[in-house]
Amino acid sequence: MAQHRPLFSRIYRWASPLIERGGIGQRRRKLLDGLTGEVLDLGAGTGVNFVHYPESVTHIVAVEPDPYLRNIAIDAAQHTRMSIDVVGGRAESIPMPDASIDAVITTLVLCSVTDVDQALAEIRRVLRPGGELRFLEHGRGESRLIYRCQRVLDATVWPYLFGGCHLSRDIRHALGRAGFVPSTPDGAGRFGYRRGSGIWVYGTARAS
Repeated sequence: MAQHRPLFSRIYRWASPLIERGGIGQRRRKLLDGLTGEVLDLGAGTGVNFVHYPESVTHIVAVEPDPYLRNIAIDAAQHTRMSIDVVGGRAESIPMPDASIDAVITTLVLCSVTDVDQALAEIRRVLRPGGELRFLEHGRGESRLIYRCQRVLDATVWPYLFGGCHLSRDIRHALGRAGFVPSTPDGAGRFGYRRGSGIWVYGTARAS
C-alpha cells in the first residue's frame, strides 16, 4: 500500500543531507558495521543507508511506502555496488516471506509507523532464526518536562508536519513487549540510549 506524503517527502529530501551532517550519518555507519547476508532496510526513505552498508552484505531489500522517496531510493541504489531491490510496502505488512532475512534495519522509522506493535511483529516474522534487528530511533524522553512537551506536540501539529512522526513513543518498551532482547545493552542491561534527554534509542536486538 502506498503512503502519499507529498509535502513531508519533499521537505525530507531537502533536509536529509543536513540531518546526516549533524551526526546521524556517523550513527548510521556504526549501526550497519559488520552486517552480513541478506538485509531488509525498512522505511528506506531516499536510500541514505545504502552508502554505509559493508561489502559483506550480499543483498538488500529496501522497503519504502512513499512513491516520491522510493523513486529517489531507486536512483540511489543504481549508484552503488550493492545488490539492492527497492520495493513498495509498509512496516505493518512487509512484502517478504517468513524467515527470509538475516537482519532488519530501522533508522528513524518506528516513530512514524501507524501500528508499532504490528510493525515489530512483522519484523519478527521475516527474520530468520538467530537474525537480528538493528535500530536507530528516537522516542520518549527521560525527563518529565521533555515527555510532557512531546505529548503536547504529538497531540497537535507534529505528526501532521513530519509525516506521521510521534515524539513520545516508548520505543524501548515496545521492543521488549514484542519479545526482542538487547544484544548490545547499555550498562543497565537495557537498549542503548543517550543519557540526559534519553531521546535516542539504538542498538541490536534478537527475538527471545
